[in-house]
Amino acid sequence: MKTRKIGKQIEVGAVGLGCMGMSSVYGGQDEGEAIKTLHRAIELGVTLFDTAEAYGPHTNETLLGKALKPHRQKVVIASKFGFEIVDRGNGPEETGNLDGTPENVRASVEGSLKRLGVDVIDIYYLHRVDPEVPIEDTVGAMAELVQQGKVRAIGLSEVSAATLRRAHRVHPIAAVESEYSLWTREPEVEILPLCRELGVSFVPFSPLGRGMLTGALRTLDALDKDDFRRTLPRFDPANFDRNVAVVTSLENLASAKGYTAAQLALAWVLHQGDFIVPVPGARKIPNLEQNVVAADIVLDAADADDIGSLLSPETVSGERYSDEHLQLVNR
Repeated sequence: MKTRKIGKQIEVGAVGLGCMGMSSVYGGQDEGEAIKTLHRAIELGVTLFDTAEAYGPHTNETLLGKALKPHRQKVVIASKFGFEIVDRGNGPEETGNLDGTPENVRASVEGSLKRLGVDVIDIYYLHRVDPEVPIEDTVGAMAELVQQGKVRAIGLSEVSAATLRRAHRVHPIAAVESEYSLWTREPEVEILPLCRELGVSFVPFSPLGRGMLTGALRTLDALDKDDFRRTLPRFDPANFDRNVAVVTSLENLASAKGYTAAQLALAWVLHQGDFIVPVPGARKIPNLEQNVVAADIVLDAADADDIGSLLSPETVSGERYSDEHLQLVNR
């Protein structure tokens, strides 16, 4: 697979793998099948594996630690912290509150290192900005982890341009991870230009619109009753069918070019800059194999413009998050 860089030093395959759905949010997955998918990803040249302490919570990091241990020298592991996680006697649970204190930075990394079974985490992100803690304090504590050799590089997730600038003054930020796809374009306004200016890599999560841009979702009945997507406005029954119709147009264009909708959607994201490394999720090996093909698709400017006009936020019904979740982003 073609490669790109996270920050100045970490080289990765151009398409990574978001691992959240293997353990939580979308219904989870059998551990054995998840490990097979992770191993197949390595065979295909995927080297960036994205997780977080909040996924599960904790179980996704444990899964990756088990699956990737024999391949540690070949892979780049990214994890995140920042959500408050407590154990009231029934196992860890995420409270929904944020904790960006230096004390939590230090405590969280120790837990992640243990669950992942590694001596160092390659990329360590602040999952969401805690408005009660100055970003300088949080990033200062993260920088200490780099100095101690527990983390190779640090990143931020779903931050505003102003916060990125402030953070970057404290310690170089290697990457910003935020939602970005054909139907979610907010980063284009300020974050992508600033990443280019500062030399920060950009890691889009949900580059396939949480599965919608693959064309595989035709009915809400395909989602488990507790699937997180059921809480999102774009998957609300009032919007879902309209969005399916928009995605159908993408499928038709992709088919005419000899690709799948997922491949064309990922190729469009990759086309936006060589500092961009998307991490689409995939629980099934055929979907994974389909996604990595996008790394070799070359679009010209006209193709990219056509795709971007065909499916854009203006053609989509509903916000990407509920009002509650929107309050946590772009701080």
